[in-house]
Amino acid sequence: MITLKSDREIQKMREAGKLLASCHKEIANMIKPGISTMAINDFVEQYLKEHRATPEQKGFHGYPFATCASINDEICHGFPRNEPLNNGDIVTIDMVVNLNGGLADSAWTYVVGDISENRKRLLQVTEQALYKGIEVAQSGNRIGDIGHAIQSYVESENFSVVRDFTAHGIGPTIHEDPKIPHFGTAGKGVRLKEGLVITIEPMVNEGTWYSIMDSNGWTARTVDGMYSAQYEHTLAITKDGPLILTEQ
Repeated sequence: MITLKSDREIQKMREAGKLLASCHKEIANMIKPGISTMAINDFVEQYLKEHRATPEQKGFHGYPFATCASINDEICHGFPRNEPLNNGDIVTIDMVVNLNGGLADSAWTYVVGDISENRKRLLQVTEQALYKGIEVAQSGNRIGDIGHAIQSYVESENFSVVRDFTAHGIGPTIHEDPKIPHFGTAGKGVRLKEGLVITIEPMVNEGTWYSIMDSNGWTARTVDGMYSAQYEHTLAITKDGPLILTEQ
């Protein structure tokens, strides 16, 4: 069932989103060769605790960590680990914050040291795809408009959009209707309405879009071993256009 949020509910989610954005900024300052994703995960837990918030995804369907940390060919839901990050890696840190009952969800891909020009372009295209999706997240448009905007742009840049995982509605739980694919046909799907709060979170691969699942039952990675990037915001559909909740 799709639920529409009140102005009060959206404001609570906005406060959670500001905290989440500030946490991502702290992470950006930490990322360097030699740090582990487990150290980042532990930092996030402590940071949220200090700000009287909780990592909502910890325990969700049994997920054991405060963050997802997906490295290189891992598409999403990578487990934090103690092995150090290496120069040339990319790592996506994804988290959901609960602050006084308001939820916010955001993921960013970070560069570790120096990476190739093609990998830089992968990140640039993925982030731009996110904002192209947000641009068309207007009241009266349809979910297919978001997917079409993202897919057409990404494929024009000779990358591929992951199809096995989607964006979603959010609040009061992490994953709610509607599902929002990052590919599709303009003018198709559920109509966007004021008060709807959703994520947009394109996962973009260097090679094919197909994924395989690790034995842990959570981590998805590319079938060809090529790199994958992701950027995500939580946003509210308003009469004045999309309102990004996960930025300061």
